[in-house]
Amino acid sequence: MSPRTTSRPGDDREHKIASRLNSAAIHLLRRLRREDRALGISAARLSALSVVVFGGPLTLGELAAAEDVTPPTMTRLVAALEAEGLVTRGSDPGDGRVVRVRATARGRRVMERGRARRTKSLAAQLAALSPDELDTLEHAVAILEALTAEGRSADRT
Repeated sequence: MSPRTTSRPGDDREHKIASRLNSAAIHLLRRLRREDRALGISAARLSALSVVVFGGPLTLGELAAAEDVTPPTMTRLVAALEAEGLVTRGSDPGDGRVVRVRATARGRRVMERGRARRTKSLAAQLAALSPDELDTLEHAVAILEALTAEGRSADRT
């Protein structure tokens, strides 16, 4: 994706699109989050569990940074997840002084079940779209994925 090379004075199209996209994304995520309630785990715990399941074993500090919370907050979240049998804490094989948080098999199953519920719900909504609308949405998803990848690389610099 290349940035626009020419700018038009007074053009706030990007801001309008960004505002609409932000609003739509929030509303979509809120709707899909309803599916998570069936799992019986708070949104904060599910978010942290998701990072551990899909991001691999992490230290408490790495997990706190990924979730943008303080280390004491993450310590409480991990303790609750551990008490529910969704994660374990163990030493790092390369450095025994480092403690890593790992998902348990049960934690992985919970996340997979949650993802399946959200995907099924969203797919049911997409079934009402026309083939042209699905093509457009598929293209938009590719653009969003590229924006997300660019954002991740910018976060690391």
